[in-house]
Amino acid sequence: GESVAIRQPYLRVVGLEEDSDSGSRSTPTFTLEEEQNFRDFASQSDCLDRLFGSIAPSIFGSPDIKRAISCLLFGGSRKRLPDGTRIRGDINVLMLGDPSTAKSQFLKFVEQTAPISVYTSGKGSSAAGLTASVIRDATSGEFYLEGGAMVLADGGVVCIDEFDKMGDNDRVAIHEVMEQQTVTISKAGIHTSLNARCSVVAAANPIMGTYDHNATITKNISLPASLLSRFDLLFIVLDQMTARHDRDLSEHVLRMHRYRRPGDDGTSAGLFNERKEDQRDEEENEEDDAMIPVFTKYNRLLHGPRTTGHKDLLSTDFLKLFVAYAKRRNPALTPEASEQIVNNYVEMRQDATNKTIPITVRALETMIRLSTAHAKL
Repeated sequence: GESVAIRQPYLRVVGLEEDSDSGSRSTPTFTLEEEQNFRDFASQSDCLDRLFGSIAPSIFGSPDIKRAISCLLFGGSRKRLPDGTRIRGDINVLMLGDPSTAKSQFLKFVEQTAPISVYTSGKGSSAAGLTASVIRDATSGEFYLEGGAMVLADGGVVCIDEFDKMGDNDRVAIHEVMEQQTVTISKAGIHTSLNARCSVVAAANPIMGTYDHNATITKNISLPASLLSRFDLLFIVLDQMTARHDRDLSEHVLRMHRYRRPGDDGTSAGLFNERKEDQRDEEENEEDDAMIPVFTKYNRLLHGPRTTGHKDLLSTDFLKLFVAYAKRRNPALTPEASEQIVNNYVEMRQDATNKTIPITVRALETMIRLSTAHAKL
């Protein structure tokens, strides 16, 4: 018989049913042993200290930022009211400060640790690239939608570096995503709304490149107040120029550079043997179905001198699984916690010293999200 040429493949959808309203694309499954490891770790009295210390351990200092990233990875509780209103549960974090303060390294760590993540740079990103664009097919001439970074990261995290280098029109496009968590498109006869339920962690530099201590915060930040209010946490990262800090930081960086993986003797043969050893380990793990280790093996160059209060850090693989496991939890606020949040919010509103950045109702929702995220830890 004659062969029929197909000019353009297509898919005809007869019916579509949504099984779940979860933010992730696929629900991860865990073995009984893994769930038991999660419970055993969470029951330890120092689990929070171990968890915070396992966030970007190669970066020196910045304990508050590491706590914030922990809450961002676990996220708050997303709510859907009976009238259809959705309340955001994802946490947005902005780091603004001097160059060479490891802001981009934090973004890279989040990209590698989050179950779903997209990394982009503000200078090379447009409004359509972050949200969605309408593209015309060259063959049929029809228009179709193509999701941007925030749509692709639905249920995960979007990491935006050089956030201050973005154009004003491009930054306005992400206002809807950061609060409503949807992308609305009305172009070329296409009117639709796409889900973009993701957290945003961004890094930016001050207006003059370095932070001016003689000016106020608003004079150092080149971002509008409407955008700043959508970030739950804002960190001013400063380059501390003290002898003690410089010495501790230098020793930490030198230890990182001195570290070599097992089997690496600095020669090509050593690197080749290392690849063979990694491949052999992967095959053994597949055969033996070995469990992922909970803690990393102590290394003096990576973890520093062993002190009295030294705690073993979590392995990267276990941290990824633990984040995916804890994100499925949905803690509820108790009446005592609600009363404490209300009192703190009223106190913040009445404090005259916090008028540099306006305290709005979004600050109250931030406290709720941080509380639920901390409960997941």
